[in-house]
This record gives sequence, structure tokens and C-alpha cells, in this order.
Amino acid sequence: MIGADHRGAQLLRLTNNAVYRLAHEPVVVRIVASRALDHRVHTVVRIARWLQEHDVPAVRLLAGHEQPIQVDGYLATAWDFVPSGEYRPTGRHLAELLVKMHSLDIPKELDLPSWAPLDAVRNRVGEAEALDPDDREYLLNRCDQVERALAELEFLRPWRVVHGDAHLGNVIPSPNGPVLCDFDSSGIGPPEWDMVPVAVGVLRFGEPVDTYRQMVDTYGLDVTTWSGFEVLREVRELKLTTSVLPIMTSHPEVRPELMRRLQDFRDGNTEATWERYR
Repeated sequence: MIGADHRGAQLLRLTNNAVYRLAHEPVVVRIVASRALDHRVHTVVRIARWLQEHDVPAVRLLAGHEQPIQVDGYLATAWDFVPSGEYRPTGRHLAELLVKMHSLDIPKELDLPSWAPLDAVRNRVGEAEALDPDDREYLLNRCDQVERALAELEFLRPWRVVHGDAHLGNVIPSPNGPVLCDFDSSGIGPPEWDMVPVAVGVLRFGEPVDTYRQMVDTYGLDVTTWSGFEVLREVRELKLTTSVLPIMTSHPEVRPELMRRLQDFRDGNTEATWERYR
């Protein structure tokens, strides 16, 4: 408990976490919505403190409180609210933040998890009550196939602490400069992975190619020209497709887009454009 007034709190996002901005204090609270993902919140806390220690621009945990916070069986974290400035984050901003993060040595004392991007997919599939058995079996088999392909990749750069979900939605354009947020997927992994979300955003959602080109120019790596990109792309697309499974019962409006993405997987259709879940 942080002793804050929860009345009038505004729901900002509901996926794997319920994210609220408090109305009477400059605080954001993130409540883990899926019990299967409780383990990630401890990593989030360690990553956030490590980034602060090394002055990487990122959201900061609310000081003076033991974190994570446990209330009625749910785990949560509390953060300083970061206001948005009068500009939009760019691919250059994101790449600059990633360069700072990836330049740091791996903090062995923190016992951070190794990159295992398909674990979250399997957890979501396993918990999804509204998923047809045939779709469940297909997704789990697909995870197995992709995991075997991942094991054969030879990455271009040494592993570092990676953000894990590096896209512009996880960059806050604060008045003092862009900052990173959302470390649910962070851990020790290949830096190439942090270039994939924006690349897939261009390919699947028609996002501006200039955003990715800015990232490439600033970071110095075009992951789409690497032979392992298609494997990483499929991992990202599996994560994007299954992200709504924990809320599919309460938000049935996401089902048509989910089914469309699953059909594209089955058909091997890598050219289809997807819509964002709403």
C-alpha cells in the first residue's frame, strides 16, 4: 500500500496489466492482470532500478515504498507520472535510448531472466478460456516450431539487457526528453530483438517506414537484411496475435481480428496488413 487516494483514477490501458493514473497525485499504478505473469513484475522492478542507477532515461519507481506491492493477492507497481511534451517520439529517439541501454554491461548480480519470448505466448494460450481447442493446439505447435528455429540462429551482436518490446508506444515524450517505459518483456537477450517491433510495425500495420529508417541510421543495424529476421518476425507476430487472449472473454470485439491473424498464420500470408486491436 502507498497511501494514495485512488478515487477518480483513470484507466490508461488494459492488456496484461491494468494501468491507472491517479487523479490526485502524480502517480501511475500498474496492476498485473494475469496471475501467470506475476513473476515478471519482480524483473520489472530490478530493471527499473538498474536503469535509474545508470542514468538511462526511463520511468522511475515511486520512491519510499517496497515494490512490488501486494494487495488482495494481486501484484502492482507504482511509478512517478511522466507528463508528455509537445512533440512526438521518433525512431531516432527510440534508437538513442536503446543504444544507451545496450551499451551497459550485463548486471550479473541482478539475476535477470534470459530471453524467452515464447514463454508469454504459451502462458496466454494456456490461460485462454475462449480459445477453440484446434486454435490452441495450432498455436502451441507453432511455438514449438519457431523455438527450434530460434535455437539455430547465430546473432550478430553480443547479448545485452534488452527492452524486449521496443516500439514508439513505449517511449514517453517528456518535456525533459524521451524516456523508456514498460519493462515487462525486459531481460538478457539479443540486441537485434529490440529492432524487430518497429520493423514489424511497418510490415504488418503500415506504419511509416521513415520511423524504422531513423532507427537504422541512429543505431547502425538493419535487422531486416539479416538472415534471421524472418524467425524473429514470426516470434513478434505470435506475441502480437496472442496479446489479447487474457481479455478475450471480457472484450469479445477483439475476436474477429484475432481470427484473421490466425488465418494469415495458417495460410503463410506474410503480406496481409493487420489492424490494431481496439
